[in-house]
Amino acid sequence: MASCDVSVIVPTLNEEQALPDLLRDLQRQTGVRLEVLIADGGSTDATVAIADSFDFARVVACERGRGRQMNRTARDALGTYLCFLHADTRIPSDGVLAAACDTMAAEQRASGCERLAGHFQLEFIRADPRKHAVAFRYAEEKMSFDRPHVVNGDQGLLLTPDFFAALDGFDESMGFLEDQKIAADIRRQGRWVLLPGKMQTSARRFEAAGFHRLYILMSIIQAMYWVGAREFFDRAPGIYRQQQEVGKLLLTPFFREITLMLREDYGVVGTLRLLVRVGRFVRSHSWQMFYFFDIVLRPISGPGRYPFLRFHDAVFWKLTDFRVFDVLAAVLTAGWFLCVLFPVYTILDRRELRAEGPR
Repeated sequence: MASCDVSVIVPTLNEEQALPDLLRDLQRQTGVRLEVLIADGGSTDATVAIADSFDFARVVACERGRGRQMNRTARDALGTYLCFLHADTRIPSDGVLAAACDTMAAEQRASGCERLAGHFQLEFIRADPRKHAVAFRYAEEKMSFDRPHVVNGDQGLLLTPDFFAALDGFDESMGFLEDQKIAADIRRQGRWVLLPGKMQTSARRFEAAGFHRLYILMSIIQAMYWVGAREFFDRAPGIYRQQQEVGKLLLTPFFREITLMLREDYGVVGTLRLLVRVGRFVRSHSWQMFYFFDIVLRPISGPGRYPFLRFHDAVFWKLTDFRVFDVLAAVLTAGWFLCVLFPVYTILDRRELRAEGPR
C-alpha cells in the first residue's frame, strides 16, 4: 500500500453500537487519504464483522489494553500522520481531517518545531441538551485550553510517527489514563496545537452515571494517579469499568477504598505526606474555580471571554505559588471530602439503592 496522509487508529473492545457511525464519518472525509486501522482487543460482539464490512478499514488483532492496542497498531501504520480516535467519536464535518493536516503543516513551517501534536475542540452529544447545560459547557470549553491534565483521548490525537516514537508511545502499565500520560509527555517534549473543527463524543456515560457523580470520580482517579497513589488502583481493580457496564454510579465504595488505603497502606505519617501531594495537585487546578465563574457568567460576558481566568493567571496564582498553600489546599480538600462529599453521597447512594433495589 502506498503511503497515505493519515492513519486513523481506533482501539475497540465490543464497540458494535458506536463503531459504524464513526466509520461512516471517516468514509465521508474529503481532501485527505485515509488508512483506517481498527485495533481490536478481542471483541466478542460484532465489532470485527462491522469493521470488515467497510472495505477501507483493516482490523489488527491485539492483546487487550487500550494503550497496548494503539501501540501495536501504530507499528503497522503508513500515514504521514497518526490520528488516534475513540470508537464513540463522531466527526460532524467532512473536511475536519484535511483541515487538521493543513494546520499541522502550517504550524510546523511557521514554528520550525517538528514535535507538534494536535487535538480538537470537543462537543458532547446529549439526549437532553437542556439538562446540565452549564456543566457540559464547562467541560467542553476547557478542553480548548493548553493546560495540564485537560487534553484527553476523546478529543483525538494527531501527530507524526516520528514524534510518537520519540514519546515511546502510550503507557501500557495501567490500562487507562494512557491519554493523560501521553498528553503530559507531549507538553514536556513538544507543543500542543488546537486544530480547527470539532470532534463529538457521546455523553452516555455522564447521563447514565450522573454528571456530578462521574465528574467527582474522574477527579479522584486523576488525583490518585498523578500523586502516585497506585495502592488505590490495586484496591479497586474495576474502578475504570467499560462504558457499556456503567449504570447509576455509586461513590461510597470508592470513598471506602480511600479510607482503607490511608489506614492500612499509608498510616498517619504517610497519609499526611500524601495529602500534601494531593494539595499540590489541587492547587495546580485552582484556575478551574475561576474558569467556572466565567462559564456561569457567559450570558453576561459573552462568548470567548475569561476575565476571572485571566485574573487567576495574572494575580491569584502568583500570590499563592508557595508550598504553604499546598498544605492549605490539602486541609481544605480533606475537609471537603470528610464533611461534604462523604456524608452527602452516603445519603444519596442509600436512596439510590433503595430506589433501584438489589444490584
